Amino acid sequence: MSRIGIFDSGVGGLTVQRAILEALPSVDTVYLGDTARVPYGTKSADTVTQYSLRNARVLARHGIDLLVVACNTASAVALPALRAELAVPVLGVVEPGARAAARASRGGRIGVIGTQGTISSGAYQAALRAARPDAEVVARACPLFVPLAEEGWTDPDDPVVRGAVARYLAPLHDARIDTLVLGCTHYPLLRAAIARELPEVALVDSADAIAAEVRARIGEENGREGAHAFLVTDTPERFLAVAGLFLGRTVTSAEHVDV
Repeated sequence: MSRIGIFDSGVGGLTVQRAILEALPSVDTVYLGDTARVPYGTKSADTVTQYSLRNARVLARHGIDLLVVACNTASAVALPALRAELAVPVLGVVEPGARAAARASRGGRIGVIGTQGTISSGAYQAALRAARPDAEVVARACPLFVPLAEEGWTDPDDPVVRGAVARYLAPLHDARIDTLVLGCTHYPLLRAAIARELPEVALVDSADAIAAEVRARIGEENGREGAHAFLVTDTPERFLAVAGLFLGRTVTSAEHVDV
């Protein structure tokens, strides 16, 4: 049975794990949330790369067969260093998400939203243009979406949520995009609010795209339901309080680790 390592800067990567488990319910997973150092999106590329290498080394000691970098910021800046360090395949969410958006777009007008680090890296913009050279890409950082999601403020009728979404997405609406990449693991929790603001726009979740790539890489596995371990770099209580919201199933225990 394959064991997949997954890491993120915090709890958001559980949306990626959720998509993987929906596609491959029999795989074992080890999830590491770097909750002591979240968020990554405001930090330098060098810092994010160093954090990512430390996370990967911890997961490698758990005998993983494949590493998924759920964090969009880490996927944007740290993949070359991770692939040089690890003996197992390393997959990030940026390129699968960009390819999915390129396929979904009717007219090539594609928006990307993410953290400041992800947007500033230009990784999604480059990947989209590689996948679809005629694409017109509009990118926008939406930093308040992460704390909203972590607080559970995701109701599209909530005036705070509605106001933040409208303000951030106004330039994308004005640009008349037809497809939008949700380029952060937290953003799928705000999908209903985003869809209300951009009702004619196809929303692409990188979690679904990477789950399809993982399934293609390791193939279908049948048998028992997979076993799942959760590691965090800060005290587990906060993680456990919100993990079920992101994963869609109850998480009852998490182990503190020092990376």
